[in-house]
Amino acid sequence: MAQSVLIVGESGSGKSSSIESLDPKETFIINIANKSLPFKGWKSKYSLWSSENRSGNTYNSADPGEIVSCLNYVSVKRLDIKNIILDDFQYMSAFEYMNKAMEKGYDKFNKIAASLAKVATLPKDLREDLIVFFTNHVEESVDIEGSKRFKAKTVGKMIDNALTLEGLFSIVLFCKVKKDKTTGVRYVFETMNNGENTCKSPKGMFQSNEISNDLALVRKAILEYETI
Repeated sequence: MAQSVLIVGESGSGKSSSIESLDPKETFIINIANKSLPFKGWKSKYSLWSSENRSGNTYNSADPGEIVSCLNYVSVKRLDIKNIILDDFQYMSAFEYMNKAMEKGYDKFNKIAASLAKVATLPKDLREDLIVFFTNHVEESVDIEGSKRFKAKTVGKMIDNALTLEGLFSIVLFCKVKKDKTTGVRYVFETMNNGENTCKSPKGMFQSNEISNDLALVRKAILEYETI
């Protein structure tokens, strides 16, 4: 069983940038939105996987079936890979919704929810030495008491009624941009719930409620926690 991590944040908060610290020789990116990566020299570090380039370490697809196949392929065939990134995970459901926009009725939402759950829970069937990072946009919602909450973005309440995405993960980190008079702008991960979000992590995994925006640091903390 692989470990899975959900990274939630606004656009521009540093979700994709946090990939840069990972070793590209051990990292495979599923680029769901098919966009350029936001760090210098990414093309020299991440080449497109194809039948002609089986050593490639990035794959562009938003199709749930193709994503499942890719995850299984990396787990079985690419033993050199230790980290898998599903970048912009929310677009998998968003693009599926747009493709089904002309379908009437609620059945399409059930199909989208089923695809979402299948991909999000797949790490439990992957090899044990993998860590799978899902990056996802954030959205504002209101809880049953009328209080403002921030959660992982989905394609709407019909999906949220079927499942709670964060409930499928034991580690949910929130990307934040913080301004400090002394240090200026800082890009960080929040590791614990602050009363307004769905952030969570196992007790004692991280030393503070706020850490550097660095997936290599997150990986190190997970491995140390699991071996203590």
